[in-house]
Parts: sequence; structure tokens; C-alpha cells
Amino acid sequence: MTEEAKKAAPDFSNWSCPLPLADYPTIVMGHGGGGKLGNELVEHLFLPAFRNPELENLGDAAVFDLGSGKLAMSTDSFVVQPLFFPGGSIGELAVNGTVNDLAVSGAEPKFLSASFILEEGFPLAQLAAVVNAMAEAAAIAGVRIVTGDTKVVERGHGDGCYINTAGVGVLRPGVNVGPHRAQPGDAVLVSGTVGDHGMAIMSVREGLEFESAIQSDCAALNGLIADVLAAAGDAVHAMRDPTRGGLASTLNEIASSSGVGVEIDETRLPVRPEVQSACELLGLDPVYVANEGKVVFFVGPEAADRVLAVLHAHPLGQDAARIGQVTAEHPRMLVARTAMGANRVIPTQIGEQLPRIC
Repeated sequence: MTEEAKKAAPDFSNWSCPLPLADYPTIVMGHGGGGKLGNELVEHLFLPAFRNPELENLGDAAVFDLGSGKLAMSTDSFVVQPLFFPGGSIGELAVNGTVNDLAVSGAEPKFLSASFILEEGFPLAQLAAVVNAMAEAAAIAGVRIVTGDTKVVERGHGDGCYINTAGVGVLRPGVNVGPHRAQPGDAVLVSGTVGDHGMAIMSVREGLEFESAIQSDCAALNGLIADVLAAAGDAVHAMRDPTRGGLASTLNEIASSSGVGVEIDETRLPVRPEVQSACELLGLDPVYVANEGKVVFFVGPEAADRVLAVLHAHPLGQDAARIGQVTAEHPRMLVARTAMGANRVIPTQIGEQLPRIC
């Protein structure tokens, strides 16, 4: 290694977390789970190596100014197993996940890329089904897939099909949202029931059957978000789609970024009965289960009822609920009021309850 490379290499000597990552000789599943392990990897490895003003925000998409206007750019990779699940497939997931990351950053999604990593022996008919699902999802979301790539790995060196996407969107005029903008007094709203996607995946993996089948909530949220921004404008301070790590991880991230406390009322959390039953059966907490068609809003209290009315009027927001508020107390922490009237701290998990759900 050259002296220049040694100087540029990240310094691991000061790493610290409940399970010191510097002691990990290899990557573990938890590094990709949206929890503390992944956050530490970003904070101590990727961010020091790639540091720049656009990256520092650590939002769902990077926002940058080209002089003639602001753009947002996002990237994501999808390794869900199984590839097809109740309510969707890896194809819809790849499009909708990228569209949503742009939309919650205040942008109007425009263009996507799609790169495929395929395993030798993967059935061409399955690939065609994935591609057709992507095309349909892109048409529904109003975006175009304009570039891509294909790579093939030897049999046994992949798992059928992985997809990487990138997305570009145009920032909406006058919109200023970000994980650092949550303020004491803000209302916390969620656009619908939580835990649907993760439990749809797990019900297939575990062969669980319920009176009502659990369906993934996989959907593009850009239309719903556009309606909210049109109605509330700058009163919307932050938005996030609670994917890996679920609602709890998302609220903890925003609390940490803004230096505020977040309080939620567990009795107000919208959870489908079948999802609650599946979580209890598997020993899981719905607040940590991934969603792929929901968004969390932090809005000024004066606009909370207006935003809730807009959500209820939209097909994807009919189960929306006001679940809590932002406080100056217990900064950088998420606290829940239980049905018994007690308070409990909801931390960010070390890894994830459910691997490979997106």
C-alpha cells in the first residue's frame, strides 16, 4: 500500500459500539439490517472514506444543486428471498423502493437504472416475470428505466437474482425536508398499517397460514407524498419510508439526526390483526418489521389534522394515524407509551429481526 493510500484508509482504532465492529474479521448478516451494526459501518468506514457535503446528510437520497435546479439521487440493492411473495416480487420492490427513497427526500422521481446480477441456471421465465413486474411498477409510478447492466455469476455463487437500482428526481420547489429538521412539537404520522411487508415474507418462509392472508404493502408513494406536500408545504419537516429495521429504526434515526426525543403511543399504532398474530407467534415486535409502502411524516402541529385528512383521502393512506409527537425531552431517544400506561424505551436493534426482506 502506498503512503497516500495509507493516509486515506479509514482509522479503525476508535471504533466503539455494544459489539465492537473492529473485532469482526468478516461481514455478518446484521451489517445489512438497518440497525446499529449497519449504522456503525456507515459512520466509521463508508462516511470517512467518501466524505462530502452531499453524503453528510445521510438521507434516503442525496440532494445536490446543479445551478439550474436541485436534483435528488438514490441507490439501492434488492436481495429478497423468495423472489415472489404475496403482494409483489423483487421486481416491484426494486422500482417502488427507489421511487420512495426519492419521494421522501422531497423530489419528484423521474429516471431509474436497473442492474441485474443473475446466477447461472436461473430460469429465463422467472427473469421475464421479474422484468415485466418492474415495467408495470415503473409505469404506475410514472418513472422511466433508462439504463442498466447485466452480470452472470457461476452456479452456486448467487441466489437466483439480485437487482441494483439508482434513481434521479427533481426536487420540488420550496420543499425543505430532511432527517435533521424534526422539531419539538411536531406531530408524528404514519400513512398506514406497519409490519405488512416483513410478515408477508416471513409467512411464506415459515409456511404460516392465517384466516386472512398477509399481503406485502409494496407500493410507490410518490403520488401520496405529492398530495401531502401540496396541502402542507413547509409544515412537513421530515419524511421517511420505514423499511429495514421498521418504524422503530426510522424514528430513532430521525431523533438522533435532529437531536430531539420522539414519543409514540402504542395503542395508536395501526397493525393488522393477522400481522400482530404472526409477530406474536414468531416472537417479533411489529415496530421493528419492515414496510415497503408506508411513510412516516414529521409535521408542524398546526398542519397535522390537514395532513391526516389528505392521507385518509388517498387509497394508500386510508389507515393513516397520528401516533406521537416530538419532544425536547430525552433527546435522541424513542419512547413508547404502552397500553398499561407505562413508558418503555425502544432502541435501535443491533442487527435485524428478518434478514433479506428487501
